[in-house]
Amino acid sequence: MGCVNKMVEDNLTVVLHSKGNLRLEQRPIPEPGPNEVLLKMHSVGICGSDVHYWQNGRIGDYVVKQPMILGHEASGRVVKVGSAVTHLKAGDRVAIEPGVPREVDEFFKSGHYNLSPSIFFCATPPDDGNLCRYYKHNANFCYKLPDNVTYEEGALIEPLSVGIHACRRAGVTLGNSVFVCGAGPIGLVSLLAAKAMGASQVIISDLSSDRLAKAKEIGADFLLHVKKEDEPKDMAKKVEGMLGCMPQISIECTGVQSSIQTAIYATRSGGVLVLVGLGTEMTTVPLLNAAVREVDIRGVFRYCNTWPVAISMLASKKVNVKPLVTHRFPLEQAMQAFETTRQGLGVKVMLKCDKNDQNP
Repeated sequence: MGCVNKMVEDNLTVVLHSKGNLRLEQRPIPEPGPNEVLLKMHSVGICGSDVHYWQNGRIGDYVVKQPMILGHEASGRVVKVGSAVTHLKAGDRVAIEPGVPREVDEFFKSGHYNLSPSIFFCATPPDDGNLCRYYKHNANFCYKLPDNVTYEEGALIEPLSVGIHACRRAGVTLGNSVFVCGAGPIGLVSLLAAKAMGASQVIISDLSSDRLAKAKEIGADFLLHVKKEDEPKDMAKKVEGMLGCMPQISIECTGVQSSIQTAIYATRSGGVLVLVGLGTEMTTVPLLNAAVREVDIRGVFRYCNTWPVAISMLASKKVNVKPLVTHRFPLEQAMQAFETTRQGLGVKVMLKCDKNDQNP
């Protein structure tokens, strides 16, 4: 009997204690509050930000000052519901939106809850993430998955949401030509979202030919292989040459100065450039070029109101995120999984948190 009990109590958790100090440890299974659900985690993707916190101990002003559980691209199964929760029940499969507003401020009221300064966000200091076996979350930010959407697809809604939000901010619509800079996970989901939202031609750039091959596999029309020493103005000309026109929209997913410069030069007059990738705080860009050509430069901070849309897109097979998952590890091998991500191998590394169900 003691053995059975031990299994039930297992809540193996990936905890970042400080820069470079990542540990697997047991944590108590949390008890859900009235508006929360307890989830048995199934699939959690590793994000570049998780690796960045591990390697650097901070991202900008967000500094790891105390042990923090990593992970925010996640899905799982409801095992217990809080007393006030009516829309979910034990056994429901859900995708987790990691950003939960803490107060009904002006941003929440205007539908931009992602901009609320006090928002809770998984694995952003000091808020804990969900790379563990059992995790509790606000039930309003857990979305029921249809039977034909897998747990892994559910976990991939988080990165996909960044692409959806970026394309919404850019105003991607029927027949647009779009330039995506960077073919990492966020560049790839931006490509998927742009295509689903009606873009007729998408060109994508990267330093890595492997990443560009993945972009082609999921629907990119043109691939631009760039090298570190390439001149932004030359690259912009190449984009125009390959597309046969200047793109109406550019989505910058690298944060690299030269790439942002290329994106400005490449975007058609009157068009839109959306900045998704985060680089250094100060960046030198040809602002005047954008200004006199009325190129709108728009920022992106995570996403809002994307989960229901993403679930509809996945359930109807209008978007296929499955090819993004290239590596899978059981939770016990989290260190290996993080090392794989750090080395930039593959695209998306998925951790499998349920010992009894390692399926996608």
